[in-house]
Amino acid sequence: FHQACSPFIQTARCYARPVRRKRKEIPSHLDDLPPTMIKKDYANVPIIDSVDDVVKRLLSLEMASQKEKMKIKIQQLVEKVRRSPSDNGSFEVQVAILTAKIRTYEEHLQRHPKDKSNRRRMLMAIDRRRRLLAYLRRVRYDTFENTCKQLNIQYSAPPEYTRRITKRWLVKKAFCVKVFQEARKLKAPERLKRRREWQERARAAREEAARCEG
Repeated sequence: FHQACSPFIQTARCYARPVRRKRKEIPSHLDDLPPTMIKKDYANVPIIDSVDDVVKRLLSLEMASQKEKMKIKIQQLVEKVRRSPSDNGSFEVQVAILTAKIRTYEEHLQRHPKDKSNRRRMLMAIDRRRRLLAYLRRVRYDTFENTCKQLNIQYSAPPEYTRRITKRWLVKKAFCVKVFQEARKLKAPERLKRRREWQERARAAREEAARCEG
């Protein structure tokens, strides 16, 4: 017979929890930002260099939220592709902003794959970026190549339009072809008559030209 367990062990077994597996660390595109960098809202303050180290740490990215880090990341990507220092709305700048948002959505969905609302936002951002890149590729190809290179975007041209073949579509196509052939048969005598008239006119014109030359 097994020895009876103590009340303490029985209570511990009742309250035992299964060991949760550690989540894999997902690399972020914000990891390359140095933690000592000052936040965007305080970077241009004149007295930022003369403040205490504790204040600098509070205003640095080490204590910043993801939203504040995103501002810095978007600014870095925009600086790579903007046409001039005052350019804030060109197609290249819009592509850079959408790229930063898409990468953030991808990282979020790797941790929370069932978040459908953010997945929908990511797909909308991808579709808008694809349309902007398609316009740049069609109008300014050199700018398109530079934008893809600077932002590390792998662009693939959209496939040609393909229609799903169904039984209904095949029947409809066969019916349309049959109607077209019957219509051509009905119009064949009229086309033959017109062709003979054109041939007679051309023959008469050639004979008249030969008489004038003779």
